[in-house]
Amino acid sequence: MDSENIFILGIESSCDDTAASVIHNGQILSNEVASQKIHEAYGGVVPELASRAHQQNIVPVVHQALKKAGIEKSQLAAVAFTRGPGLMGSLLVGTSFAKSLAYGLDIPLIDVNHMQAHILAHFIDEPGFKKPPFPFLALTISGGHTQIVRVDHYFEMTVIGETIDDAVGEAFDKSGKILGLGYPAGPEIDKRAKLGNPKAFKFTKPKVDGLNFSFSGLKTAILYFIQKETKSNPNFIEENLNDICASIQYTIIRILIDKLKLASKETGIRHIAIGGGVSANSGIRNALKQGESKFGWTTYIPKFEFTTDNAAMIAIVGYLKYLEGNFSKQSITATARLKL
Repeated sequence: MDSENIFILGIESSCDDTAASVIHNGQILSNEVASQKIHEAYGGVVPELASRAHQQNIVPVVHQALKKAGIEKSQLAAVAFTRGPGLMGSLLVGTSFAKSLAYGLDIPLIDVNHMQAHILAHFIDEPGFKKPPFPFLALTISGGHTQIVRVDHYFEMTVIGETIDDAVGEAFDKSGKILGLGYPAGPEIDKRAKLGNPKAFKFTKPKVDGLNFSFSGLKTAILYFIQKETKSNPNFIEENLNDICASIQYTIIRILIDKLKLASKETGIRHIAIGGGVSANSGIRNALKQGESKFGWTTYIPKFEFTTDNAAMIAIVGYLKYLEGNFSKQSITATARLKL
């Protein structure tokens, strides 16, 4: 294999998006995603439906990624795939496909930790986006995870704080459900928060020691608040929706930023990066940017398309592992609760 010409195929199937990407020496050539709209009717991802949809989508998505990259599958140096964490049925589809393709082409197979990929998405060569220097702190926020990670090198990561109950994405979605918003509620809350007063309603922040997070108490407080207010005014949500969304988002952002401030102070690290689906939230992005002047941080915010579940982040990890000769055996299996 020509060391100057490394093409890696990345495959992501951890939840409800089937994605494939081709990377060439650190540069993304294609990043294709097939989303599953079917889950919106159920107010959440239905695992059985997700894995069936992955089976239908994976061949066309990989074909499209190769076509858009302008390469033949015979030019691939390796196949990288999401091993976990995620939904077991969904992971199995991507894992099985990646193993079969690598075996058929007689090229290396590379397993990738989904949460590690959210962090390493910052190392994709993308014009106008700077890469964080080591060590840096990464805030990984998604529907299933909320973590502060100390990153000393590509594959030297230590979780120094995490949620003890709900993830931040769940807090957004469950708050949205209480308010009668559709699924996923996060983008809708973000949109409405821009139109409302963030200090209209006060929600208390959970008291959690150290760098850990808790969001279940906040979710309960929001539920009780809405029940109380709608009892005296049945139109309360309708009349105050933007203000409620702004107040909820403001509280969640305060929780995240306060813990990041503490992590930065304790470690002495001022390079802060974010990743994960919830990092697409404009309020969180703005609060991080403000942290540059307020706390002397340098912040790293990925390109929007690399925040949600995507295969480009899997491909970059595949590329970095390929350079180290860090390959997987064909006997490897998907792991739903894979740790960072």
